[in-house]
Amino acid sequence: MSKKTLKLGIPKGSLQEATAKLFAKAGYNLIFSSRSYTPVIDDNEIECLLIRAQEMARYVEQGVLDAGLTGKDWIVENNASVEEVADMVYSKVSSKPVRWVLAVPNDSDIQSAKDLEGKRIATEAVNLTSSYLKKHGVKAHVEFSWGATEVKAPNLVDAIVEVTETGSSLRANGLRIVDTVLQSNTKFIVNKDSYKDPWKKKKVDIIVMLLNGALAAEKMVGLMMNVKRKDLDNVLKILPALQKPTISELSNQDWVDINTIIEEKEVREIIPKLKESGASGIVEYPLNKIIY
Repeated sequence: MSKKTLKLGIPKGSLQEATAKLFAKAGYNLIFSSRSYTPVIDDNEIECLLIRAQEMARYVEQGVLDAGLTGKDWIVENNASVEEVADMVYSKVSSKPVRWVLAVPNDSDIQSAKDLEGKRIATEAVNLTSSYLKKHGVKAHVEFSWGATEVKAPNLVDAIVEVTETGSSLRANGLRIVDTVLQSNTKFIVNKDSYKDPWKKKKVDIIVMLLNGALAAEKMVGLMMNVKRKDLDNVLKILPALQKPTISELSNQDWVDINTIIEEKEVREIIPKLKESGASGIVEYPLNKIIY
């Protein structure tokens, strides 16, 4: 009987490093070779293949891959019929969704989608852009851009539709955003037939649980401290907790141990208040996963 494996697509390019870091926090070690498109993963039930995010949905839909990670934008662009099992909101810059935006030169007369009538637009997402224009009842020429789309306006095209996280590259090229065409984030997608296979479904569900746990732990830290019983109420009032703090008895019955989870950005404000309220032995520690 042959060993069962899950064929998993890892996005090549801008998401590759961020994906490897996410998998590492989830407990999987991904190793890339500069000349190989088959990353090594320390799970012999998973076979990885490095695929451009733009193509991932198509290969998953066709069953070449059982599952993969790609953006909602590329699922829409390929009109792919796949199971969208989970949102994985992470990117190369931030943990916020990215946007496909309509952008024009700062001095352009174009102020809305209606002003695109008869104009020329460059984009990597031709189908996405065409659907946007159709929704607004506008006819324009949409051409595929092989890259460096920001530099094509105004000399080659009137407008562009480009993906952005911060808008800084657009501003640096003298462009302003007119409208958001689509907001997108990474999705964990699965081939529909593969997801009907009990073994593959269970394997996918475990991977997704661990990846979601890693995402949930981002920007969170654990805090533990010792508190005298007489100060317990005051300390608890200060703590914003993911759930109720865990309170444990200590051998000295006048003291308790508190363990809780908070947002990392709150630590510098909370620790001094905890100290003033009687907490001692305060320890902050990083988290890899939070499983709900």
